[in-house]
Amino acid sequence: MSADAQSLNSPVGHIRVRGARVHNLQNIGVDIPRQRLTVLTGVSGSGKSSLAFDVIHAESQRRYLESLSAETRARVGAWQRPDVDVIDGLPPTISVGQSAGSASLRSTLATTTEILDYLRLLFARCGKAHCPKCSQPLSARNPQEIVQQILALEEGRKVMILAPLVRGKRGAHRDVFETIAKAGFVRARVDGEPVEVSQPPALVKTKSHTIEAIVDRVVVKAGLQARLRESVELALKHGDGTVILCEQSADGWQDHAYCSRFACADCGVSFAELEPRTFSFNSPHGACLSCRGLGVRVADETDFDTISARQSERQELCADCGGARLNPFARGVRFRGITLPELLGKTVSEARRILSEWEASVASIETAEDRVLRRTLPAIRSRLDFLIRVGADYLTLDRPTRTLSGGEFQRARLAACLGSGLVGACYVLDEPTVGLHPKDTTAMVDALHDLRDQGNTLLVVEHDPDVMRNADHLIDLGPGAGVDGGQVIACGSPSEVVANAASVTGRYIGQTLLFDHGRVRVPIERRSHESTWLTLANVSVHNLRDVSVRIPLQALTAITGVSGSGKTSLVHHALVPQVLETLARRASERSRLGQRGDHSLALRTGEEFGAITRLIEVTQSPLGRTPTSNPATYSGIWDEVCKLYSQTREAKLRGFRASRFKFNSPSGRCEACRGRGVQRVRLQLLPDVFVTCPSCRGERFNSSTLQVRFHGRTVADVLRMRIDEASELFANVPRVAAVLKTFREVGLGYLRLGQSATTLSGGEAQRVKLATELSRENLVSTMFVLDEPTTGLHPADVERLLSLLRRLVDAGHTVVVIEHHLELIAQSDWLIDLGPDGGSRGGQIVAEGSPAEVAARGIGYTALALAAAH
Repeated sequence: MSADAQSLNSPVGHIRVRGARVHNLQNIGVDIPRQRLTVLTGVSGSGKSSLAFDVIHAESQRRYLESLSAETRARVGAWQRPDVDVIDGLPPTISVGQSAGSASLRSTLATTTEILDYLRLLFARCGKAHCPKCSQPLSARNPQEIVQQILALEEGRKVMILAPLVRGKRGAHRDVFETIAKAGFVRARVDGEPVEVSQPPALVKTKSHTIEAIVDRVVVKAGLQARLRESVELALKHGDGTVILCEQSADGWQDHAYCSRFACADCGVSFAELEPRTFSFNSPHGACLSCRGLGVRVADETDFDTISARQSERQELCADCGGARLNPFARGVRFRGITLPELLGKTVSEARRILSEWEASVASIETAEDRVLRRTLPAIRSRLDFLIRVGADYLTLDRPTRTLSGGEFQRARLAACLGSGLVGACYVLDEPTVGLHPKDTTAMVDALHDLRDQGNTLLVVEHDPDVMRNADHLIDLGPGAGVDGGQVIACGSPSEVVANAASVTGRYIGQTLLFDHGRVRVPIERRSHESTWLTLANVSVHNLRDVSVRIPLQALTAITGVSGSGKTSLVHHALVPQVLETLARRASERSRLGQRGDHSLALRTGEEFGAITRLIEVTQSPLGRTPTSNPATYSGIWDEVCKLYSQTREAKLRGFRASRFKFNSPSGRCEACRGRGVQRVRLQLLPDVFVTCPSCRGERFNSSTLQVRFHGRTVADVLRMRIDEASELFANVPRVAAVLKTFREVGLGYLRLGQSATTLSGGEAQRVKLATELSRENLVSTMFVLDEPTTGLHPADVERLLSLLRRLVDAGHTVVVIEHHLELIAQSDWLIDLGPDGGSRGGQIVAEGSPAEVAARGIGYTALALAAAH
């Protein structure tokens, strides 16, 4: 064990933070033990991310940038130090967040986990190349190897050594015969027939011909090695690196072509030697020339390094590579009968089975190939095994990173971290259990312990009780969100936090019972007003196999199952399209008949009918892809705020209209940063860095616009406000106040109105969308579809969300949620559990019924988790 691990009670064994005041942190100080698993927890907005990412990780980044050259530092500019007095004992930090959307356009699961790096090395050293034109194996032979091929023949065998000069080309080729004669050869073979060079045949110009010089003719016997070597070298010289051995057999003369360089002897096409970069679609040496390595169509004139996100998001696969991303030569290389694109198209579990077969074939007496396998397979195996342990075995290795959920992306990053062998680093993680079924949480905890036991420090922002119980150290922030948070409520071991009466988190860690909240839900079958059901029959989408389910209307339904079991397919690819299609058809029919009134969706269930007038699908996709998109603009309240400012006395005197206060108005915004408040600095070999705009100092607007004030606040001041603060400022503005109230009800009071959408987590983005929809007027008979709404929520916030969902159901709405959180699952009216596992082993209905009924049956992972927590 290292010295740091042995001295955790000394200042050297801790990351010591004193006087942290970033965002809502209230001058706090903490000691974080090194080489231990520390969990930061607290209600949403209490300051967890501020401490982990904006203080500790930001300071580590600043120190790293200070170590770079003066030229690089000049390009980046002054990196602002976090508002903190002291940070001692800080090791290099590695941030492992959930934002897959910021990944490279060329990034895949295999590149993110670094599996592709090892596969490229394996295929470069052991792969067998094939000609893209004729599919013949390619090989490179030196003269001695070719001579040995001749000497290996039986004695008395006749062999001709030929130098190919023309291969399948039209023409009379008189000059070729002259060249053969000048080289001192007296015979040639034309279209398979020997001829005298002194009497060349008259060839038809319009036909294709093949011409080879006959360098030597021998009968195999002992003592020919020197002569054969000279003849072979001469043939290679005149044949441009290719020699043809024509041997006589019982079936006639047979040709065998050999190359001294990597080339196809039949087609005459040369190729570069296999290298790891040959199999990189991030390199011009390996990428498909048509799609530049993206796998989808792009404009022909687009440069390799300047492909935009918009171009990469086209759905049409590249016609040349079929989405494989590699050029024809790289696609044709095989190892043990499989190409790299074929292997990358396998799921994690399928790739692991192939790997096991390769490992089993490694001989005890190593060949060159076995040595490469021994060096590469363990690194690949460890990453695949981790992905399988944490329930990501259904993902294919070529899956684009940008299509991964936040949880899937973080698990991919963790796979690379575990396999890297780094020691002494500090990993800063943001809710690694996001998207995990309770069954997989234990495996994630074990993985975190493995990373810790390698000699690393782990600082994890997390709400999952199982992770908190298994932490070495807990730091509970609070007591509330925003200005009411930012304080250290409790710290110590999990048992010490549980014993702290001031810690709300401690109470939840100690709580093990579900279902016991003082309000017993009546079983849905016994509620007369909820006898209407929506039926999905014979659904076969992705891995769903002829599935039929019933979803109760005016109820809360939880769709559960392990990762890859088919939850998203059932809800987003079956339920949502069917409901939208039916709504559109009903509206079209009523429009055609000239009817007005209730455009509801009637769903027949026996003799009963239900009504849905609207469907609202709330996902975790980003609100927008630019820094100017934020909660204020997405919800529409910024339009109202702009109107308020345009009606002030100062604005009227200056002739400012409402558009003046919008980010896309050149007249009002800062043109240096185009209303973003930050500027991007591109660095070679390093991630892009965003620095505060030096012109407006992050205010976003020009000085004239900032002269206008509402109740003493500029528009820049309003954008910096937290929603809780803004609620007070706009309390007398009904349209704005109503939206802000809903934001607070879903637990987003801590967000700033102008917080960039690119910095919001998937859970926060989803709640912004939900709050926006809930604040709309005339919300009647609506079906809400939510994707893991508890993401990023503290147990106390989950209770608030549950209360809100209950209000929706009691008001006559239908709520369908994809969820892993046991508390919400247990409090739902109806449960549909998919599985039993992910990918090809999923796609079936494991259990249906009330949560209590499902738990009582004990079938499936969800039932077992509910029963264990009951």
